[in-house]
This record gives sequence, C-alpha cells and structure tokens, in this order.
Amino acid sequence: QVQLAESGGGLVQDGDSLRLSCAASVRTFRTYTVGWFRQAPGKELEFVAAIRWSGGATAYADSVKGRFSISKANAENTVYLQMNSLKPEDTAIYYCATGARIIISSMSMARAYDSWGQGTQVTVSS
Repeated sequence: QVQLAESGGGLVQDGDSLRLSCAASVRTFRTYTVGWFRQAPGKELEFVAAIRWSGGATAYADSVKGRFSISKANAENTVYLQMNSLKPEDTAIYYCATGARIIISSMSMARAYDSWGQGTQVTVSS
C-alpha cells in the first residue's frame, strides 16, 4: 500500500490562498491517479480534484473550478493542490488519496482510491 503524507493546511482568511502537498512513498506514480477529497464537520466526504499521473488528465468539483488547481511534480512524487480565493465553506479536513488504474469516469469516486493520507486541516475565517 502507498504511504501518503499531506501538508500545507492552516488558518487563513476569506480570499486568501493555500497550497497543499501530497507526498507519496511509491517509487513511481506512473499508473496512479491522485485525488484530493475533503470533509467538513457533520458533512460527507466530498471530491475536490484529481489528476492522472500518466497523461495528466484532471478533474475538479464544480464548487472549486476556477479557484483550485491540481498539479504534479514528477521527480518528487508529489501532487499539489493550489487553492485560491478561499471561502469559509472550503473549511474542512483535506485528504489525498491514490489508486492504480482508475478510469477517468471514476476519478471523483472515493471508493476508487485505496490509499489515503491522514488529512490536513484547512480553516477559512470570514
């Protein structure tokens, strides 16, 4: 199983930016998809964004399109989530997850991913 470690969370104000990082222990992500999900208190786990390592196809939740951007650093086996124009409703624990051979139509489905990080808290104050 792949070990994942998120970092970069914190407390920011409405309109600020943050960049989350997800570093993986796997030697190569070549067949993997890496996704970001979030869970706010009292709410269900929600898809945020995902990227296929091979080819770089991306997917975003409608709620973050135009504000968040997912990218990867091949040499570092790291995926980034750049979050701009943050809103209080973005407050949640953010998790990165990965799975091998996830088809594009399943990139937003949590059940398609089999390795998860511990999560990092993002709090946006109004």
